[in-house]
Amino acid sequence: MVRKLKHHEQRLLRKVDFTTYASDKQHREAAILRRYAIQRPSDYSAYNRLCGSLKQLAHRLANLAPDDAFRRKHEDLLLAKLFDIGVLGTGGGGTGKLGDVERKLTVAALCRRRLGVVMTRLGMADTVQAAVKFVEQGHVRVGTEVVTDPAFLVTRNMEDFVTWVDSSKIKRNILRYRDKLDDFDLL
Repeated sequence: MVRKLKHHEQRLLRKVDFTTYASDKQHREAAILRRYAIQRPSDYSAYNRLCGSLKQLAHRLANLAPDDAFRRKHEDLLLAKLFDIGVLGTGGGGTGKLGDVERKLTVAALCRRRLGVVMTRLGMADTVQAAVKFVEQGHVRVGTEVVTDPAFLVTRNMEDFVTWVDSSKIKRNILRYRDKLDDFDLL
């Protein structure tokens, strides 16, 4: 049997992570998995492959001549798509650059578009972990569809349509707190 740790020993151990080491080259993955409450490590590797493919595409487009019509067309399409998803801050049409894809497109940028993180940013939940639980329990809908997968990526257009399900007890408690609960909703 192991003795109980003293207070100063517990405080020292809070700063130590025994599961990952910087020399393992996995410390970034563990930090992302923990920060964005990703349950499946395969999601991280899928995001990593997607970022690598997009960076490779941007690099190949950058190797083409700057005045090439094919390059301009596909560069604008790529930047507009990444802007619509919400990964990049600027879109196509001359406002973005291919260098932004290589610098700003990261796994964390894709993870910030997950439903739980968007809910936290919108103020629907205090923490990402709580938001993930709400999603898994079926309290959240995007548009008209109830979403139970916390890995659901929310685009800029869909961000305005993230709401509570009508039959959710969380929505009922929020309305009761704001004194906006309708008698018809009680039926």
